[in-house]
Amino acid sequence: MALSKERLEQLVARSSDVVVATEKGGTVALYNDGASKLLGYAAGEIMGVPVQKLYPSIDEAKRVMACMRGSEHGGVGVASSIQTTFVANDGTQIPVAITGTVLYDEAGKEDGTIGFAKDIREILAREELATLGEVAIGLSHEINNPLAVILNQAELLERDIERLAGEGDSSVENERLDAVRREIGRIAAILDRLTDMAKADHYDTAQYIGPAKMIDLSERRPERGAADPRMRGMRILVVDDDLGIARTMQELLEADGCVVATAIDGLEALERIEAADYDAILSDVVMPNMDGHELFLRCQEIRPGLPVLMMTAFHYDKDHIIKRSRVAGLKTVLFKKPVDPGKLREALLQAVYPASEAD
Repeated sequence: MALSKERLEQLVARSSDVVVATEKGGTVALYNDGASKLLGYAAGEIMGVPVQKLYPSIDEAKRVMACMRGSEHGGVGVASSIQTTFVANDGTQIPVAITGTVLYDEAGKEDGTIGFAKDIREILAREELATLGEVAIGLSHEINNPLAVILNQAELLERDIERLAGEGDSSVENERLDAVRREIGRIAAILDRLTDMAKADHYDTAQYIGPAKMIDLSERRPERGAADPRMRGMRILVVDDDLGIARTMQELLEADGCVVATAIDGLEALERIEAADYDAILSDVVMPNMDGHELFLRCQEIRPGLPVLMMTAFHYDKDHIIKRSRVAGLKTVLFKKPVDPGKLREALLQAVYPASEAD
């Protein structure tokens, strides 16, 4: 059954795709419902307006017209699936694929154009995901192999340190090796998240610099139970020369609502303690410049009653830092490999509040 001209015009007008026709001078002569829905302009705002208003620039509008007139995209006067960009009423740039043709009058002269455009954002997103998947697999393969070598070498290095140290104290060197292992673990976790993201049907982005964005590979922490309300606003100073440990502690405590500052050694910690009030100090045992025992004693002098909790990665205490601090009144020692959030929270509550209130 042949379609009447009236019926054909109705179908074009109601099409979900964008349909735009222009007159000889390049002004819009047809603007359908699909165009209005995608671009946000009412027909009355576009009809009779130069079609270049829909493009990001006049040069891009001229490029599309040149494609229609040329022979490289389906033949002279015809263009198939030209990729370009339309600019919506709110400024959003929408990638589209246009199939169009030049219209001619009875004398064979150009009399206008008509184009059918399709929003291709979803198609482009799928192509980006496919590319991301290929990159993720290649990246994981190329990085995981040297990571395994580094990890194995760290194990061998630890054995050499223990052999060379003999009865000596190698806790500082071992802490540094543990820091290397932690960072290797972080890299491996990022690669795993990248691979999982590539298998999904979407990925998240984060702001980078200016308009640039980057794929968001930040760790998604599991849901935590409600923190004790007494933790909120608790002022904590974390003292550790291992920036990775300090950062981890800060993140854990801030997730419970604490206000956290950090210091890289005992000397910096003293400066902070003299300049501000804290409810508790979390200090590493072995640090350069001033160890945990010295910091504990100085805290007792300048801030009597300020709770100090020591953190250590090892049971070995050659210089008896923990033992001497215990004798001097230290009550709590935490082991930070790995940090137990529940024990950390419990220890702080017991240190800051009387035992009867912390139960």
